Amino acid sequence: MNDEKILIVRCGEVALKGMNKPYFERILVERIRKNLSKINGAKVSRKEGLIFVRVPLDSDMNQVAAEVSKVFGVSSVSPALEVESDLEAIGSKAVEFMNTMIENEGVKTFKVEAKRADKNFPIKSPEIAAKVGASVLKGCKVLKVDVHEPDCHLFIDLRADRTYIYTRKINGLGGLPLGTNGRGMVLLSGGIDSPVAAWMMAKRGMVIDAVHFHSYPYTSPRAQQKVEELAEIVSSYCGRINMTVINLLPIQEEIVSNCPEDETTILVRRFMMRIAEKIAVKQNALMLITGENLGQVASQTAEALVVTDQSVSMPVMRPLIGMDKVEIMDMARRIGTYEKSIEPYEDCCTVFLPKHPVTKPRLEKILKSESKLDVEKLVEMAVDSAEQVQIG
Repeated sequence: MNDEKILIVRCGEVALKGMNKPYFERILVERIRKNLSKINGAKVSRKEGLIFVRVPLDSDMNQVAAEVSKVFGVSSVSPALEVESDLEAIGSKAVEFMNTMIENEGVKTFKVEAKRADKNFPIKSPEIAAKVGASVLKGCKVLKVDVHEPDCHLFIDLRADRTYIYTRKINGLGGLPLGTNGRGMVLLSGGIDSPVAAWMMAKRGMVIDAVHFHSYPYTSPRAQQKVEELAEIVSSYCGRINMTVINLLPIQEEIVSNCPEDETTILVRRFMMRIAEKIAVKQNALMLITGENLGQVASQTAEALVVTDQSVSMPVMRPLIGMDKVEIMDMARRIGTYEKSIEPYEDCCTVFLPKHPVTKPRLEKILKSESKLDVEKLVEMAVDSAEQVQIG
């Protein structure tokens, strides 16, 4: 029992899943095991609504906690000590634990919070806390109790055969385990928004694939490399991403040659959606995902979004739709994509950008313009020329 380090993992939203809870917990355990695959000797198990990670004594618990807390579905984690569910043993281990806290962190005050998960244990939670607190005061002479603002909260989680002692609750990302909500196809650019949108859908349990559009030679290979690096950051949370890369330039040139200039942006966007849908169907994705945000640019007005959606039959998820730019930038910083996103490389959306793009397009006018193009042929040519890149 004392030859391993232990990490308690709490499931958060997964715990609310009722009859489906065991399924979500199994998936979560699998994801945690995958994240810990590089840590020799790591073992993951679930019991009584908690998940336990056990690693060898020489393991770096900060690293272990960091890897586990990045798994979607994890609410919080706590490095803990394990002891038999005997009050004397719990008190003795608590004294040992608090002496370490005094030495390493200079703790002077504490508060005990006990939870009795085993209702057959003869002493209730408040009395457990009082007795353990008395043991700590007796064994750690320098400590005092402070129930309002203690230096240290000492948590006692008493269960049927084992009790767990810990002080820290390290926040996880929450959400749902990856793979519990199907597969989605994100239109991934080198900007700030779409990587955040991909991350947010992955947090809801969706496996993420991506399609990226470029306009080589108007856009450079370095611009595509930037997008691959962004996808790599997102994949650190959600695992491997299958990214399809499409050269959009032939379609853009056809639109510029045959259609009104002010409609260029919305027409290009409709082609991107059609192409993404074709690829999504091939890869069994259920929906498209974009980083669009209502009113941010001309192609993201309410009218433009409605016209864009008319080009596909697949549902389009826009997780950022009601956020403002500052909120999106803050989230990009949080997940680690912001600095890469602001690197100044060209994007296909900036090629042939009209001076005065239409902001309230009418579907009948857009369809009239598209009638001048061989839409199906252009889409099929783009899909047939696609390149595949494995990320993560």
